[in-house]
Amino acid sequence: MTVARLPRRRVVAAACALALGSIGACSPRAAANPGRPAKADSAGVLVDTLTVRAPLQLPAQLYVEHDALIVARSAGTVDAVLADLGTRVAGGSLLAQLENAEQELAVAQAEATYENAGRLVNRARLMTKAGGVTVADSEQVEFQYRQAEIARRKARRDLELTRIAAPFAGVVTARYARPGRFVSAGDTLFRVTEAGPLLARVRIPEGSATGVRVGDRATVAGIGGATAPATVLNASPAFDPASGTREVVLRVAGGAAFLPGASVTVQMGEQRRHVVAVPRETVTSEGFVVVVENGRTSLRPVTLGADVGGGRVEILSGLAAGERVASAGTAPATR
Repeated sequence: MTVARLPRRRVVAAACALALGSIGACSPRAAANPGRPAKADSAGVLVDTLTVRAPLQLPAQLYVEHDALIVARSAGTVDAVLADLGTRVAGGSLLAQLENAEQELAVAQAEATYENAGRLVNRARLMTKAGGVTVADSEQVEFQYRQAEIARRKARRDLELTRIAAPFAGVVTARYARPGRFVSAGDTLFRVTEAGPLLARVRIPEGSATGVRVGDRATVAGIGGATAPATVLNASPAFDPASGTREVVLRVAGGAAFLPGASVTVQMGEQRRHVVAVPRETVTSEGFVVVVENGRTSLRPVTLGADVGGGRVEILSGLAAGERVASAGTAPATR
């Protein structure tokens, strides 16, 4: 049954009924002035501590090995955009094209110069063998040939820089390129992210990290409740002396419900820890408890953790061991 969120006044009234069930109900005066504590008829339930074995809960952010910003490698005007947000691309496929008429002309000129230099150098080599050309003249022709080859390579490179291509297979996760827009070298045009595998990097405290091995199993849980199995892919052979932790990288299997960059919690191994716990029925659906102190009651919000068994729930904040909360066993049913 879905419980609707109650207004503040109804929360106070329900909590008072929980604490003073043996009296019957809260008086109008007590409800109107919650700062004045009411007498409690019961000593309440003791807030206790338990030692539990629970999986390590480690925050992480999913990532992929290949995730890159694609920048313009030369200045120019964007002539065409060939990929959009969400487009799957192969390695080397064209994402955008800069205007390249000048570069094509430069390549054609360099190719012609190189071919002419090649003919001259071949003729000079033949005449050198026949003794018709001096060594100095032959060396000069060879030098011009090498210069022409370098100029041809540079012209081809300049033309290649007008092509904006994907460095690896993946998905376009950002597009900043616009047709007709002038860009400078270094301007970001796209972002390409590898589809998988998804990875998670965590740092495990020294007390729990010694037994971690490559191949160990773990679970990745997302904010929305989705989970996926994971396996330890790499583990650092040493502890970081500054933080006292060991770095571990996990590979997420079957993570179709997750996207790169998602915040997750990695659950692995187990650790012994002390928790503050109370019976679940002492906590209202709005996250309040009624604290009993010196025969009087006060309303207090708490932060809940996980169930620890025996009908008890962990209290992350709001209560301390040794305090007492109103028992639901003496309270009348409330609606």
